[in-house]
Amino acid sequence: MAKDRIGLAELLAAAEKAAPVASLDMVAHNLRERFGAQHVTFLLVDIVGRQVVRISEEAASQEGRHADQIPLIGSTYDKVLRTQKLVREPGDGHSQRVVAPVTNRGDTIGVLELFLPQVTQGVLEQVEEAAHALAYIIVTDRRFTDLYHWGQRTIPVSLAAEIQRQLLPSAPFCEAPEFALACALIPADSIAGDTYDYTLDHDTLHLSITDAMGHDVEASLMATLLINASRGGRRAEEGLADQAGWTNQAMLDHGRGTFATGQLLRIALDGSGAQLVNAGHPWPLRLRDGAVVEVRLAVDLPFGVHAPGPYRVQYLDLRPGDRLVLYTDGVQERRAQSVDLPDVIRNTAGEHPREVVRTLTQAVTDACGGHLADDATVICLDWHGPPTADRQAHADLEE
Repeated sequence: MAKDRIGLAELLAAAEKAAPVASLDMVAHNLRERFGAQHVTFLLVDIVGRQVVRISEEAASQEGRHADQIPLIGSTYDKVLRTQKLVREPGDGHSQRVVAPVTNRGDTIGVLELFLPQVTQGVLEQVEEAAHALAYIIVTDRRFTDLYHWGQRTIPVSLAAEIQRQLLPSAPFCEAPEFALACALIPADSIAGDTYDYTLDHDTLHLSITDAMGHDVEASLMATLLINASRGGRRAEEGLADQAGWTNQAMLDHGRGTFATGQLLRIALDGSGAQLVNAGHPWPLRLRDGAVVEVRLAVDLPFGVHAPGPYRVQYLDLRPGDRLVLYTDGVQERRAQSVDLPDVIRNTAGEHPREVVRTLTQAVTDACGGHLADDATVICLDWHGPPTADRQAHADLEE
């Protein structure tokens, strides 16, 4: 029988008292004590979204750190992550297997798996609460330990890719009432110049995607210039044209004669408008009412090239219900030209942006035989617009 109900606040308070690497075991102990749960484990999604890794403090301390790696596609874990709904299945005859999503603000971190001797609706609700608490705990703890970084690495990571990975936001997914956002970067064998970035303030969603020329560490160093100059302009509360100017000047001053393409976007959360600077980058694709079209913007010179004037800030036609896809040219490199991007976007119209970026990057990876000649980066934004009374009521019913 379940013991007294314990809430999110209590689990978080208990986790704060534990060492960062012990939090997973603390949650597992809590579930064992409350429900007689067995084999409580956490499975983390790897950095390319194709496998889950069974992770715990014990696994991390094992010699060689050989944790279980399980293919994600088609698995129960995949179903849970895609639907964001708990799944219960028969266990060993004396228990039931329960798998719950561990997600924070749209960021699908992984899943919580356990076997329960007795399952009631109340117990399932508390397991979901524990999984939700675990997401908050992991988001906090991964600042203090490499445990989760280690768990996500199912492929070798070069120095260039290490630098590149640290430039990205800590979560590739984000959700708010006004939008859902998903990002993915599949590194090439010898190039590490792509970046994406996003941040949210009280009235604006800021987005960027960049592609620095070069190879290996040189490309990742140029990407470092780009992302930090862009963030510097944004954090100094410069306008979009000046943010682009800061980025361009950093490349001129320190870019060693190289250049980079990119797009910077600012989207007002109140629906009053979206702005974009296009520095020599491929046009975005927009899905609206079942049709996919290129958003044919004016093209300014890439960052790192002396321009005759300031970057142009353009109005971006973005309406509630639109899906916007940004990408780097690695998505359409020579061997990936067989991938029909508009067709993939149409065929995934009913999916969450997480599934769109995963499907697109998987198609590109498959077309290239698993060895990309250039980084492939995709951002998918679903724009819902400002919350309305009807949509808020619908969301409340779903909860």
